[in-house]
Amino acid sequence: MSAHLRPPVQALAPRRAGVTRRALVGAAWTLAWTLAWGSALAMFAHRAQAAPLTLAVSSGPVSLPIYVAEARGFFKDEGLDLRLRDCASGRECYQWLADGSVDVATAAELLVATGSAAHRDLAIVATISASSYQIKLVARRSAQIAEAPQIRGKRVGTVLGSSAQYFLDNWLVFNDIDPTSVEIVGLAPDRLVKALADRAVDAVAIWEPLASSAALALGGDAVTFASPRVYTQHFNLVSSRPVIERRDADIARLLRALRRAQRTIQDEPGAARALLAARLHLAPALVSTVMENQDYRVRLDQSLVTTMQGEARWAAHAAGGARTRLDVLRAIEPGPLRRIDAGAVGLIQ
Repeated sequence: MSAHLRPPVQALAPRRAGVTRRALVGAAWTLAWTLAWGSALAMFAHRAQAAPLTLAVSSGPVSLPIYVAEARGFFKDEGLDLRLRDCASGRECYQWLADGSVDVATAAELLVATGSAAHRDLAIVATISASSYQIKLVARRSAQIAEAPQIRGKRVGTVLGSSAQYFLDNWLVFNDIDPTSVEIVGLAPDRLVKALADRAVDAVAIWEPLASSAALALGGDAVTFASPRVYTQHFNLVSSRPVIERRDADIARLLRALRRAQRTIQDEPGAARALLAARLHLAPALVSTVMENQDYRVRLDQSLVTTMQGEARWAAHAAGGARTRLDVLRAIEPGPLRRIDAGAVGLIQ
C-alpha cells in the first residue's frame, strides 16, 4: 500500500481516547449505582433487623419474670429493643401470634399442643413459670357443694377449649365423676367471677388470680378445690420458627433478660411481690399465696412434653378422633435456650 493511502495515526488516536473515556465513565456509573443499591439494601435490612421485638404478655402472676425484667431494665441492659403488648389471656396472646401481629407471645402449653396442627410453624422456646395450683375450681356452698362428688348435676363455668377446661375435665375424672353429669357453661374469663357471684353458675374452673377473686367475691360461701395432682400448667414463650431463625440474637437477649429476672425473684422475693401486687392491683396477701405456688425457673423439661401429649389426646378425643400418642416435640424449639444454658433444657429427644 502506498504511503498516501495509509490512515494517519494522529487521526485515530483521539477516537480511541474518546471510546476509552466513555467506557470508564460508564463503568464508574455502574459501580456507583451498584454500591448505592447495595448500601440501600443493607440499610433496609438493618432497619428490619433493628425493628422492636414485639411480645404479647398475658396479665397474671405467670408473667412475673417479664414484669421484673421490664421494671429492672434487664431488656435494655441486654441490648434488646422490646415492645410489650398486654393481652387479657394467653389465648388472646396466642391468637395475635398466629395472626402475625406480634413476634413472641406468652401462652399456656395447651394452646400449642391443641393448635399445632393448624399452626405448625409456632413453637415453644422456653417455659417461664409453672404451677400445679394455677387453676382451681371455686364453688358456692349455697349450691350444696362442699365436697367434690356434689358437683354432679351442677352448672360449672369455664373458658371452653382452654387449660381451665382441661383441668376441669381431668378433675372430674380424678374424682370419679362422669363429665357428662355436669353442665359446662362456656364464658369469657372476665365474666366468670360475676357469673358465680350472681348465681348464674354454681362453680367456676379458672386460673389465678381470677380463682382467688372468685373466692373473695363469695366470702364465706366459697369452697375452693385445688388439686395439684390433676394438672401442672406450664406458661411459655411461643414464637414462629421464621422469627426464631431471623431474630435469633433478639430471642437470645430476651431469654438472658428473663433468666436475670428469675434470679431477682429468687433473691428478692419481697420486691417481686410488691411489683406484682402493684402491676395487677392485688392485695399483698393474695400475691404471696399465688407466688408461693409458682415456679419461675426459665427452662424446658420433660414434664412439658408429657403434659402436651395428654392435652393433644384430650383434644383429639373431644373432636371424635383416635386417642393416639402424638409427637409434640416438633412444637418445641430448644435451640435458643440450649445456647444460653444447656443445663436449663431437660428434654428427652
